[in-house]
Amino acid sequence: MAPTDVYGTARGQARARIASPIAARARARRHAQFFGLTGLQSGMRVLDVGCGSVGLRALEPDLEITGVDLVARPGYPGPFLQADVTEGLPYEDGAFDLVYASSVVEHVPRARRPAFAAELARVGRGLYVQTPAFSFPVEPHSLLPFAHWLPTSIRRPLWRLGAQGDWEDIALLRRGEMRRLFGAPVHAERVGPLAKSWIAIDPVTPRR
Repeated sequence: MAPTDVYGTARGQARARIASPIAARARARRHAQFFGLTGLQSGMRVLDVGCGSVGLRALEPDLEITGVDLVARPGYPGPFLQADVTEGLPYEDGAFDLVYASSVVEHVPRARRPAFAAELARVGRGLYVQTPAFSFPVEPHSLLPFAHWLPTSIRRPLWRLGAQGDWEDIALLRRGEMRRLFGAPVHAERVGPLAKSWIAIDPVTPRR
């Protein structure tokens, strides 16, 4: 199963052609450290929050992964639940060995992020949450430089010039916000001296 191209459907294809291989290399580097950082092992259960059409299964098709998304994903290749995490999930405490969420929390409205983080912590014995860094100078969804540093009143009319097209009020996170939300060590994924992404990781705890 081949990994999906993050910018495959983006507007502004010149920018997308530049960004796609960079994003692919970043994903590969990040995933190379995934098992060592999380303690995940074969046979463990994973919940992929905001899985999209494939999600983590594109990289690890043999893992036991359940997908969760706000919208229906009829082609998702495995167990799937359509749900809003902030409203609670129908799983027992610690039902999953690891909860995984890649580039999801920045889409959650700020007021609902504590509920989002609390539910991930409740259903998982380990946590892996990646999100683009607010400090990085290029907004990763629109591919517009500095757009995320502007107030919404200015950012919204500019958004149509970006790669994403349709407006979405995405609020990127700072390292301190990630630490407060998830209560776990936050790793920096860097491009040169700049932090491109934050990754909050709470390794899987052994079952008793």
